[in-house]
Amino acid sequence: MKKRSIIRTFITGLVIGITLLVVITLMNIVNGTEVVFNMNFVKNIGIFLLYSEVLLFLNGYYFDYFNTKLTWGKQNPVARVFLGVLGGIIVTMIGVFFLRFFIVVGLEGHGVSYFVQNENPKDYTYSLIITAFVTIAYHAIYFYRELQKNKIKEQKIIATTASAQFDALKNQLDPHFLFNSLNVLTSLIEENPNAAQKFTTSLSKVYRYVLEQKNKDLVTVDEELSFARTFVNLLKMRFEDSIVFDIPEKASNPEAKVVPLSLQLLLENAVKHNMVTPQKPLHVQIFEKDGNLVVRNNLQPKAVVKKSSGVGLRNIQQRYAILTKRAVAIGKSETEFQVAVPMLTKQISNTMRTTEIKENSAYLRARRKLEDLKEFYTSLIAYCFVIPFLFYINYTSSWQFQWFWFPALGWGMGLAFQAFKVYGPGGNWEDRKIREIMEKDKKTDNWK
Repeated sequence: MKKRSIIRTFITGLVIGITLLVVITLMNIVNGTEVVFNMNFVKNIGIFLLYSEVLLFLNGYYFDYFNTKLTWGKQNPVARVFLGVLGGIIVTMIGVFFLRFFIVVGLEGHGVSYFVQNENPKDYTYSLIITAFVTIAYHAIYFYRELQKNKIKEQKIIATTASAQFDALKNQLDPHFLFNSLNVLTSLIEENPNAAQKFTTSLSKVYRYVLEQKNKDLVTVDEELSFARTFVNLLKMRFEDSIVFDIPEKASNPEAKVVPLSLQLLLENAVKHNMVTPQKPLHVQIFEKDGNLVVRNNLQPKAVVKKSSGVGLRNIQQRYAILTKRAVAIGKSETEFQVAVPMLTKQISNTMRTTEIKENSAYLRARRKLEDLKEFYTSLIAYCFVIPFLFYINYTSSWQFQWFWFPALGWGMGLAFQAFKVYGPGGNWEDRKIREIMEKDKKTDNWK
């Protein structure tokens, strides 16, 4: 066990021991048993604390060892709980046996034969019941926590895989764009050397944009429209009046985003699969509709088309599939072909929300955790000094009316709840939930 865990276990043992002592003392009072506050009572306090500390540390070390040998997960959790509870009970019974041996033989001075002759199974009943209850509760809570951790790990793996896939898809853009551009340049060199020179200059500018944007997940629609106009100028150098474009100046929502180079790929796709001649000019229109950016062209397929690798359109579909549940819509009629790519806006607000959580909530929750720890230790120290002092005053002044029980029980219960809040298994569920939300926003959040 780590040093921090040892300190936490020791404090928890003190709280449990005192709580059990108070509960059993109250039960004796209710049952009519006289409670005498003398040296035997002080001795019983020591015995309760000895039992709680030793048994808590034994079970703590056992569970630490057990958790390293058998991890939580989907594989046979019932057997995991059963073995954990059974092992905890066995460890506790062995611990109780040696504690009783130490008390009877070591502290009280009786012989070993006396200890053996006077051992009774009833002496182990309380320990058995308490241990069974605590271990079952521990495993139920721990099982839930570990399942949540496993889910988070699975989501991280999924997110990492998706990120790798997304990077691979983005890396396809570079060679794909260069390959098609060189084909255009080759044609221009043969047809119009002067235009080829201008094309080379413009191509360097366009390629700079490709290098700048290819590693981004998303770019604004305005950036993509601006690049599309530049790319259209390159196409016009080759096809001149054989191709007509209608591209808006600005997007209706300046914060709307699309995957980078999506328009360039769709424009390439339109030119590649259709005849582009002065007699049959290709008309390409880009416009917004129902939250999508639509690229539409008149359909005039080439008589002979080389088999397409499908990199362009499939690349866009796969990148959108990773980022959002909104699909790329493809429509085709006898006269037109269009592709609608979603314009995404949701993660702008999510990014702000995640940043706000990281900057504000992390500090505030850490500060609150520190305040809770300070309050608990202050209350514990005060309790250990004040209650014995009140007991002494009550015992020496008016023992017929044992009023010290009221502050002892009330304060003790509050202290127990405070300890559970700080160190208990449910003490960090809010922190865990916030980490889940932040992780989900960062890794697996979908755009809309």
